[in-house]
Amino acid sequence: MKAKLRRESLEQLNSMSKNTIMEVLGIKVTGIGEDYLEATMPVDARTHQVYGILHGGASVVLAETLGSMGSMLIVDPYKFKCVGVEVNANHIKAVKTGLVKGTARPIHVGRSTQVWQIEIKTEEGELVCSSRLTVVVVPMT
Repeated sequence: MKAKLRRESLEQLNSMSKNTIMEVLGIKVTGIGEDYLEATMPVDARTHQVYGILHGGASVVLAETLGSMGSMLIVDPYKFKCVGVEVNANHIKAVKTGLVKGTARPIHVGRSTQVWQIEIKTEEGELVCSSRLTVVVVPMT
């Protein structure tokens, strides 16, 4: 897919997390390229489930954050907002500590919908979660 993401500063993207679930979970945008967006999330008490491993819901929050934010970097943010309408996540590997890194890439960019593939990996590069997000592009009202 050859959708080009707008080059915003990492500081500007991370400032959008203030007072959101991204701030609570410690999600930080760490990289932006022409066709991808990356962010990290700590694996700790904030993101654990009862067995002391990364909660699948936390992985989904990271995936939806990346896909929605990536979508926003494709459209005119003064004319449109982008919101997730469907998310699928396959949890592959349990993680107890450290950081995970998500990388999102668009696989379809249309006028009213976008589809993003997000892979979440350990610091060692092992696949933790493979996710797909469908985003709807809605005119601002």
